[in-house]
Amino acid sequence: MNSTEYTTLGLLPVGSRIVVRSRVDWRHAAIARVAEDKVVLTVHSPSGYSYRLRRGLDAEVCYDGEIAVLLSDHKDNWRKNFSPLDPRW
Repeated sequence: MNSTEYTTLGLLPVGSRIVVRSRVDWRHAAIARVAEDKVVLTVHSPSGYSYRLRRGLDAEVCYDGEIAVLLSDHKDNWRKNFSPLDPRW
């Protein structure tokens, strides 16, 4: 990503949509709650379920155009390895 705009997860409001990296692919997520030292993300899985992740307030977020992307150690592009949605949706 060639974004010059960076922020932290703790500065985004509750309900913000974000793209996060799971173990195998990139997925949709939303900020569900901001606590004293953690942000709780609700991540949508391809099976139709969702699960929660907790990340620190200072986790880096960059923007790919208008899309917020939680930075990861993985080098793949989120657009090329994005999780397909459940076909029932």
